Amino acid sequence: MLKKTLLAGLALGMAMATTVAIAQEPVKIVYIGKNTGNPYFDSITGGFEDACKSLGCEFEFVAPATAEATSQIPFIEAQIQRGVNVIAIAPNSPDALNQVLDSAKAKGILVLTVNGDLVGNESHRDATILPVDFTKTGPNQVELMGSMIGYKGDIAILSATTEAPDQNTWIAAMNDTLKNDPKYKDMNLVATVYGDDQPEKSTTEMEALLSNYPNLVGVIAPTTVGIAAAAQVVQSRGIADKVHVTGLGLPSEMRDFVKDGTVSAFQLWSPYNEGWLAAHFAVGVLGGTIKNEVGSTFEVPNLGTITIADKNAMNTQAELTTFDAKNIDEFNF
Repeated sequence: MLKKTLLAGLALGMAMATTVAIAQEPVKIVYIGKNTGNPYFDSITGGFEDACKSLGCEFEFVAPATAEATSQIPFIEAQIQRGVNVIAIAPNSPDALNQVLDSAKAKGILVLTVNGDLVGNESHRDATILPVDFTKTGPNQVELMGSMIGYKGDIAILSATTEAPDQNTWIAAMNDTLKNDPKYKDMNLVATVYGDDQPEKSTTEMEALLSNYPNLVGVIAPTTVGIAAAAQVVQSRGIADKVHVTGLGLPSEMRDFVKDGTVSAFQLWSPYNEGWLAAHFAVGVLGGTIKNEVGSTFEVPNLGTITIADKNAMNTQAELTTFDAKNIDEFNF
């Protein structure tokens, strides 16, 4: 009887020890970027890394070489096999990833889209972390461009890939704003081209725009790779007084263009805060301290109160930040 009691006690002790070990296992988070060689994701990654240092989670960044619609699928499959707890992803397509993300969710993996969403296919992820309300991005970009060109003249858009869900959402809003707001009736969108978020192709597309549309007065590039390439072309040709470039860019990459007058203003947000918020949210959900429900609120250090909005979406800030010569030196990402 005593032997049985001792064995039972030993078994219970081992079970409790195993439970404690499992409970203390760090949360494993992977972030899958759009493509390698894109410095924009360095800032998001920095937010993840710093958050995990304070929260005790493990983090890794991976990305395909190119941003095609299906290029992220093998990376998602590898992380499912690896058994991570959280897959965060900047999706290259709104629908090409649905099946593999469903597979991840079926394995109990928390699936988050970060810095872009599965537009129209939100059920295939658990939540999304966006920098701002993306419905405002397109109209804000049109207004900034309009203010530079006196709300008159031919303009073009230099985007990322044809499948990029976030850029396509903004471009649709730009077209709608130009078509329906009388303030912009004298602005004529002559072309939308795609540089695939590659510097070389973006440069080639910018040069083609200048050749094909000699009356072009402005280019909106809603992608950090595109705006830097467009600005480089304008700077090298010395035509900043004739062709105005704006869009979404990193202060670290655009600082010299702003200071020499090539670009008068551009916009973005803090990519760092997206990684910071995503890590806090993931650890909180898995730890049971945050409910992933529309209307729920939770606190995040340095960001304050975060509200989970419609379709389980969260924003890190209310509005786009505009960068110009007056404030560009205040930002280091």
